[in-house]
Amino acid sequence: MNENSVFNRYWIGIVVGLLLPTAFGLLYLYRMGLWNSFFNSLTMHYIGDQMYALLGRVFLVAVFPNLALVFVTYKTEWWKTAKGLLIATMPYFIASIFLLS
Repeated sequence: MNENSVFNRYWIGIVVGLLLPTAFGLLYLYRMGLWNSFFNSLTMHYIGDQMYALLGRVFLVAVFPNLALVFVTYKTEWWKTAKGLLIATMPYFIASIFLLS
C-alpha cells in the first residue's frame, strides 16, 4: 500500500535504527543519574565486570524505542523501513548479550 512512500527505504531504517538507541541510551544515562558514575569510571580507567554490566543494561534499555518504531512502521506498512530498523537493532542486541554474559 505505501510502497512508494518517501520514508519506506532501507537506509532510513538503518540510520534511524543506529541513531535512536544511541540518543536514548545517553538520555537514559543522564536522566537516571548514572552519567557521572559512568564517566567517572571511564576516567579512572576502571572497566571491570560492573562497567560491562552497566553498558549491557543500557544497550538493552536503549533498544526499546527501536522496537516501538518497528511496530509503528509495520502498522503503517513501511516494510523496508521496518527491515532496516531490525537490521540496525541487531548489533545492540549482540553487544548487550556479550556484555551481560
